[in-house]
Amino acid sequence: MRILIISDSHGHDSNVRKAIQKEAPLDGLIHLGDSQGSEEHIQQMAGCPVYMVAGNCDYFTDLPAVRFVEFGKYRIMITHGHHYYVSVGPQDLLEEAKTNGCNIVIYGHTHRPLMDDTDGEVLVLNPGSISFPRQEGKHPSYMVMEIDEAGEAHFRLNYL
Repeated sequence: MRILIISDSHGHDSNVRKAIQKEAPLDGLIHLGDSQGSEEHIQQMAGCPVYMVAGNCDYFTDLPAVRFVEFGKYRIMITHGHHYYVSVGPQDLLEEAKTNGCNIVIYGHTHRPLMDDTDGEVLVLNPGSISFPRQEGKHPSYMVMEIDEAGEAHFRLNYL
């Protein structure tokens, strides 16, 4: 199973298309908010189930702020993160994920990729921004979650 994880496209869908084409075939796509009106277009491009949440720049949307999805043995909390003060760190988000029985929490908002397993209980992930990166080098980034035949999840951070 292969899941594409993106965030913060801000209506600039050309990089979304590039990531989809590069990683196809996909079994799912997670968008962590700030699609800015591109929800339907992204769903059409993906060609697979799409799981989206609203970001702080997603005005006039009925997307939820938080979703819980399950892939294999993993319960995953997905959110944009701005309601959890992720700009100062993922602590509040991590506690919310634990409260909801999640093994993994994935968020966006900061435009900086992160893979943090130091908690030991919940894996914290951020794919960065597919359109407006803020990390050193400023390369658009995304993640891929692959679940192998043994049911184990593996995550890969990629740059366009």
